[in-house]
Amino acid sequence: MPNSKLKQFGLVMVGVLAGIMLSLNFSANADKLGAQPLPVEELRAFADVFNVVKRDYVEPVDDKKLFTQAITGMLSGLDPHSAYLDASALKELQINTRGEFGGLGIEVSMEDGFVKVVSPIEDTPAFRAGIKAGDFIIKIDDTLVKGMNLDEAVKRMRGKPLTKIVLTLARKGEAQPIVVNLMREVIKAQSVKSRLAEPGYGYLRVTQFQENTVPSVIEHLAKLAKDGKPKGLVFDLRNDPGGLLNGAVGVAAAFLPGGSMVVTTNGRTEGAQREYRASLGDYLSGDALRALPPWTRDVPMVVLVNGGSASASEVVAGALQDHKRATIMGTRTFGKGSVQTILPLANAAALKLTTARYYTPNGRSIQAKGIDPDIVVEESAQGGSAQRLREADLQGHLGNDRDPDADIKPEDSKALDAARAERPKPFEFGSADDYQFVQALNQLKGLPVDKSASAPAKKAPLAGKDKI
Repeated sequence: MPNSKLKQFGLVMVGVLAGIMLSLNFSANADKLGAQPLPVEELRAFADVFNVVKRDYVEPVDDKKLFTQAITGMLSGLDPHSAYLDASALKELQINTRGEFGGLGIEVSMEDGFVKVVSPIEDTPAFRAGIKAGDFIIKIDDTLVKGMNLDEAVKRMRGKPLTKIVLTLARKGEAQPIVVNLMREVIKAQSVKSRLAEPGYGYLRVTQFQENTVPSVIEHLAKLAKDGKPKGLVFDLRNDPGGLLNGAVGVAAAFLPGGSMVVTTNGRTEGAQREYRASLGDYLSGDALRALPPWTRDVPMVVLVNGGSASASEVVAGALQDHKRATIMGTRTFGKGSVQTILPLANAAALKLTTARYYTPNGRSIQAKGIDPDIVVEESAQGGSAQRLREADLQGHLGNDRDPDADIKPEDSKALDAARAERPKPFEFGSADDYQFVQALNQLKGLPVDKSASAPAKKAPLAGKDKI
């Protein structure tokens, strides 16, 4: 393409981009933010780069691919949680929050390069086929699992209900692989688990905040009290990555007096400045919480958290801590204190955009800091909690607007790093081998709590004001 034509095409591209931005309501907020002219020079630079790539790249590149990648780059450069969701990614997000999908009914993890079955879900294809906890999935249909990441394997096992799939399993004690033929069904993910840990003491675990989490919590609390009011409750939020904010508000409301502040959010738009209370309308379950018995608001509680507790689970832990409703035990949480809003686009895609920070009832920002437990207990008596990536480790993370030292991580000391070199052996949450769970029961019973060898001294919590 001659230079004159390239320049002409560049000017056309500037006009096209300007038109796109106007059609997307680029200046819709002009009244709030002040009149802002279109960034013509920046648009011209974009058009120049677009033209050069189209002309000189080693292979032809589709226009749609270039624009999609440009949008993706623009959002990923903002913070780690803003993203462009194409139709497929948006559908996957909706599946995760809805907690219902076509699949087999197994909880899985990754171990030694293979997918390991954590547990089959009762009354699902996997359960009926005899798949057991501890089985390794070594082949999905005709494809070897070795080399796949967990997301890839899960996507292959999910699918439309009434479609067939063949899994090849390796099982301890079996000399030959086990081949299982399955038919996918609609699976409802279990985001809530519970059991009576011992007479008088309940154990409740939330693994993710989904659309059905609040009514499921209510159902499990009722089961825990079928033989009478519990003496104490261990509420486990470890490794809970978060989910729906309204679900977190509803779960916190199950344990707080009506009308209590749960969380506030603050962003640039009017809709991002909100208070969420333990009140009808601020959680997803309608008036379902009205059916809860009074004991849920005053039963002694220990909330277990760790570095995998993030976002919505930090909202719950922060609210219960600020209201002194429960003792928070474990290790410092992940520190994701930002709110993402899904903004649909005309092409069946959407933007997942960070629109606000959230704050605990006492006005603390958790962003890049996390929740400090009231009682620090590592994963074993020797210390050695698993080293985890936290919000403050993510490149481009939002800063904490109320604590300038939030990015300073307590794990930075060499002594603690050395103590964590040997990680504890894997265990089942809520089992007798779960050191933190055992200490939580001790706390509820008034017995001594072993805080483990390397547990650092707890800093005083930050005081704050109840702001939006």
